[in-house]
Amino acid sequence: MSEKTHFGFEQVDVEEKQRRVAGVFDSVADNYDLMNDAMSFGIHRLWKRFAIEQTGARPGQRILDLAGGTGDLGARLSRLVGPTGEVVIGDINASMLHVGRERLLDKGITGNVQFVQANAESLPFPDQSFDCITIAFGLRNVTDKQKALASMHRCLKPGGRILVLEFSKPVAPGLKPLYDIYSFRLLPLMGKFIAKDEDSYRYLAESIRMHPDQDTLKDMMEQAGFEDCEYFNLTGGIVALHRGFRY
Repeated sequence: MSEKTHFGFEQVDVEEKQRRVAGVFDSVADNYDLMNDAMSFGIHRLWKRFAIEQTGARPGQRILDLAGGTGDLGARLSRLVGPTGEVVIGDINASMLHVGRERLLDKGITGNVQFVQANAESLPFPDQSFDCITIAFGLRNVTDKQKALASMHRCLKPGGRILVLEFSKPVAPGLKPLYDIYSFRLLPLMGKFIAKDEDSYRYLAESIRMHPDQDTLKDMMEQAGFEDCEYFNLTGGIVALHRGFRY
């Protein structure tokens, strides 16, 4: 019997999830950043800025930005590590990587950035390759999240850190019912009219609900070997930034 997992609220075979997630991001790649601005009213830029601040990125470091397809985190990290450092932008989806490569070329960012098509569950890098690993709004789309966290831990240098920026569970009083209305009624409509893709954004709303809550993800990071794990709730817990270290 094939192993099952969830694709949004559906139960599907593992192989089918990977294929369908790829289809979602093939579909949304060209409008991904535009939809991020529309969906979050621009607040995603503040979430990402906070994540960048928590990386502690310094000149000469080597940083892996996973699910970094469109390159918005990678562009900022490349400035922080400077010409003696390197940012590797990894994404499982070729369409997203293509969009990111074109955008960074347009900005003149080429010297210290490379793009690698990579599955987070089995990263194609040697042990202890990176000073920092970031993954923003990508972990919830990974089929085996525990396996991916273990792979990231393997690739971190001692003293390195991981930052996971992801949608989470609202904790502010009264926020959840409003967030549900927004997610399941307004978000698919925005996808329909802005990105011409209602189904993909319905999946994205469902995938957020299936993602582990703040404390569960913290426990998973600790199981993967990370230490001093903590999280920061942003915008009432709609998004959380988790941070952990490898010692």
